[in-house]
Amino acid sequence: MARYFAVLDGKPGAFGISVPDLPGCTAMGHDEDEAYRNAIEAVGEWVRDARESGAAPPEPRPLAAIRRDAEVIETLAEGGAFISVPLIIESGRPAKANLSLDSGLLDAIDDAARESGLTRSGFIASAVRAKIVQA
Repeated sequence: MARYFAVLDGKPGAFGISVPDLPGCTAMGHDEDEAYRNAIEAVGEWVRDARESGAAPPEPRPLAAIRRDAEVIETLAEGGAFISVPLIIESGRPAKANLSLDSGLLDAIDDAARESGLTRSGFIASAVRAKIVQA
């Protein structure tokens, strides 16, 4: 799975994220978490739009290469920080997957899904998304 390095800066109430490898790809949020969630969506939309227009999105550069970018150097000097943003492009259409899980784990998934008011598929999808975002 691709991950793009991005730069987070700002202050409480107004945080911003820019993705140097994806020109014009930015996100905002009232706090760091909201800005990060918005950045995940922005990166996915940027790459999807590029693909739909027939362009190949740029490969994520290594962190060392991004550190040499003049704008990045300036933002870091002003207190910015690097973050890693996963590329998640949601299609909006379901796809079947055959999974093999321990039966006890499957029972626990079903119990947790019921308690959350979700289907098994919905619960697994939300858990996987949360794990990808945390990584």
